[in-house]
Amino acid sequence: MPSPLTALTQLDFPFDAALGALANAPLRERRLSSLSAMFADTQACTAALAQGDPTLYTTAAVGPADGPGDLHVAIARLMPGRIGAEYFMTAGHFHAWRPAAEWYVGLSGSGVMLLESEDARDSRVVPLTAHALVYVPGHTAHRTINTGTEPLVYLGIFPAQAGHDYGAIAVRNFRTVVVDVNGVPTHRERSDFLSTLPAA
Repeated sequence: MPSPLTALTQLDFPFDAALGALANAPLRERRLSSLSAMFADTQACTAALAQGDPTLYTTAAVGPADGPGDLHVAIARLMPGRIGAEYFMTAGHFHAWRPAAEWYVGLSGSGVMLLESEDARDSRVVPLTAHALVYVPGHTAHRTINTGTEPLVYLGIFPAQAGHDYGAIAVRNFRTVVVDVNGVPTHRERSDFLSTLPAA
């Protein structure tokens, strides 16, 4: 049986922790306009878009091989900021192959991972900071939120067959939100937060 090494043309993948970039991997950006439906405060989002369309985060990913047991890695750089009381965040997703788990490795900045079970009964936040590890079990929706004042940069390491299911989140979103309450990041039920917003 040939060595798995023979099929690989590259074994090292340098990354830039400041820029959130991986060597030889395209940098993809997500702007507010593509995530506007994710924010609960639609009035604040509309007002923000009237002022421009800021980049919320960038990602770059590499997958050396796609067979069973292989791993892929991605790096992300999530900017600081808020839409109303809601912090800048990623779109969030399930894995298309639901059993797939993932490790997140904090490189710089400070924020949280919002984790939610597939049946939406269990929702919690876990700190994601420099030198922190966050484990995301299978069958778990996950979203990264920057609660700090600097870019939040992190790695995600996941099975090659994991895939990304953004559609389920686009339909139902997360049951909870993380919002600023008197300067403190606070985990709240989405319905409770919506009840505090002024009528349109």
